[in-house]
Amino acid sequence: MREYTIYQVDAFTTEKFKGNPAGVVIAADGLSGREMQMLARELNNSETVFLLSPDGPDHEVRLRYFTPTVEVPICGHATIAAHYVRSLKNNFKPGRVMQKLSIGILPVDIESSSDDYTIWMTQGTIEFSSPLKDKDRQDLLAALTLNEQDLHPRCPIQIVSTGHSKVMVGIRSRQKLNLITPDENSLITLSKVIGCNGYFVFTFADSPSDVLTHGRMFAPAIGIYEDPVTGNANGPLGAYLVKHGLVSHNNSLFSFTGAQGEAIGRDGKVMVKVAIENDQPTQVQVGGNAVIVFETKIQL
Repeated sequence: MREYTIYQVDAFTTEKFKGNPAGVVIAADGLSGREMQMLARELNNSETVFLLSPDGPDHEVRLRYFTPTVEVPICGHATIAAHYVRSLKNNFKPGRVMQKLSIGILPVDIESSSDDYTIWMTQGTIEFSSPLKDKDRQDLLAALTLNEQDLHPRCPIQIVSTGHSKVMVGIRSRQKLNLITPDENSLITLSKVIGCNGYFVFTFADSPSDVLTHGRMFAPAIGIYEDPVTGNANGPLGAYLVKHGLVSHNNSLFSFTGAQGEAIGRDGKVMVKVAIENDQPTQVQVGGNAVIVFETKIQL
């Protein structure tokens, strides 16, 4: 009989039952991929992350991520959750950890204050696809219950990736954002056509505040009708905002905070840093807090 410790962690928040819940399975060596998938399905969070021993000298920990239905290459909130638990349980000092994911080896930076932690993850290579047009664009708007007048005129509908791609959809109104009721089956069908399973709809804050954007993210093709607070959407959004000249910056660094989850009562905030060279985004980091909701054990 094998015993594993499982944590339920709310990421991108310091309040229980807010932010984005993730399952975290520490010391997951010995679990097969099938068992990981079954555990992720049982926990039924948008993602569950499994921490594994390193298999080389260039990293300290390996991570695998599963939605309730499939394995995915990277996940923002689950990474924040995993390293928060790892830091808290091992009483880590501030510093950098190298983690190995399916997309490569990436750093995670740990900051601490008042016996708590903030986790910053460096995301993968920034990639932009051509903007959606014609039938794909119209099918997307219909699936999201949007029309052309709802769209922000300076925001092309475009797939952006920092390791796990999302379709960026900028709209004019926060009120409209909160009223979106997607057609799940239509989004699933479109995902097969365009090769992207996540749709991030965002708008700019109505007035100056500590938050620049508000967003919602839908990914029914991988078993996530709506993800509460998404690091792998707000991160690419930062690169997108710089790429299209939608924000001011010093040509070195652009930082902002994105809010998400408000429409479904799971408010959270993602901090984003975008490194810039020659007016182009070159690297993205997302950061946030977390809180452990419960800890349990399972025997297999």
